[in-house]
Amino acid sequence: PRRSRRRKSVAIAYDPEQGDGVETQRPRWEPRDWQEQLERIREMRRNRDAPVDEMGVDKCYDSSAPPQVMRYQVLLSLMLSSQTKDQVTSAAMLRLRQHGLTVDSILQMDDATLGQIIYPVGFWRNKVKYIKQTTAILKEKYGGDIPSTVEELVQLPGVGPKMAHLAMNIAWDSVSGIAVDTHVHRITNRLKWVKKETRYPEETRVALEDWLPRDLWREINWLLVGFGQQTCLPVNPRCSQCLNQDICPAAKRC
Repeated sequence: PRRSRRRKSVAIAYDPEQGDGVETQRPRWEPRDWQEQLERIREMRRNRDAPVDEMGVDKCYDSSAPPQVMRYQVLLSLMLSSQTKDQVTSAAMLRLRQHGLTVDSILQMDDATLGQIIYPVGFWRNKVKYIKQTTAILKEKYGGDIPSTVEELVQLPGVGPKMAHLAMNIAWDSVSGIAVDTHVHRITNRLKWVKKETRYPEETRVALEDWLPRDLWREINWLLVGFGQQTCLPVNPRCSQCLNQDICPAAKRC
């Protein structure tokens, strides 16, 4: 009986009806100073003038195209963007769109031509293969559209979790999770936004989603990617120019 009462008291302690509902729903762990750090990053990103803002994936598709074609272009731009600078991805997408970027046009295009168009994106030879395989699957299984779930998207050749979450966000206007690339992975580890250091982006995504309020999930990717492109660089970060210098755990090493 005592054990039963103890379990009930724990359950009641987390009941959102207790008190004002704010304290009881707060995550068990959250990083020190994260809200202030976030506000300062927003201030540094206020001008939205990083490469991701001007040439990111959400700027690469034809917004006047039919919804199905637009969604396909979003997915293709994400596939091209892996380990490739935004400027290079944007240029490759522009060249593809000049050839008429649809499921049918890509299926009719030979590999050599596709390779010439997307070069010099990173790993372009592999991407030619993945794009052709994925496009064929979309034609056969999804009627030329892209899947509307993360689970189905990551089954496509050349599509990883980050791409899937961004595709859900941009193409379907649905927040399915935090899109973690190398910038988000690096910066959140530097800021100690993860309980313990993570080695891979997917590990970072799980750690962030455990505590970061869901209403911030959509914002985090573009915010931190631009911050990583301009200030919190992979090598020689510009800590002297960073508003978080006094509250960043990694700033002392710069």
